Amino acid sequence: MVYILLAEGFEEVEAIAPYDALKRAKVDVCLVGVTGVTVAGSHGLRVETDIGVAEVDGARAEAVIVPGGLRGVRNIAASRAALSVIRAAYDSGNLVAAICAAPTVLAKLGILEGRRAVCYPGMEGELGGAKAEPGERVVVDGNVVTSRSAGTAWDFALTVVEILRGRPAAEAVSEAVHYDFF
Repeated sequence: MVYILLAEGFEEVEAIAPYDALKRAKVDVCLVGVTGVTVAGSHGLRVETDIGVAEVDGARAEAVIVPGGLRGVRNIAASRAALSVIRAAYDSGNLVAAICAAPTVLAKLGILEGRRAVCYPGMEGELGGAKAEPGERVVVDGNVVTSRSAGTAWDFALTVVEILRGRPAAEAVSEAVHYDFF
């Protein structure tokens, strides 16, 4: 199961693009409420989540995705349960993916130490011991994927699909949505 963590103030496209791409690739995906069952994005889109963060075992996750949106990221960073899910997924060798401001949460957990990463432009100083790659749209370093911003949400989503289900699956999704990624 892939878990997408949603907290009040999340950036909508950074959650919905991966959700859509994963569903199209026939990957089991679940929206996880960090701040409640119904979570409002940064632009007012209200999403009813599938489960609460307390129900997630990060060690058993195929992947954990953390969308950006500054307020959403702050809410995730303030949630011990959300941080525990991310840490457990990472420690178990499962995929951890974060976009926009969300790589700062991975940095807070020490996950980016010594890794290449990208984040929202101007936040590179909050990546801890990571080697910032500001010119990149998506960076993959081991079991960690980071991406720059809302404008790279489909690149991010298709990269996650490619890692989890292979290039043919990602190419099929790219073709289905007419997004020229490959």
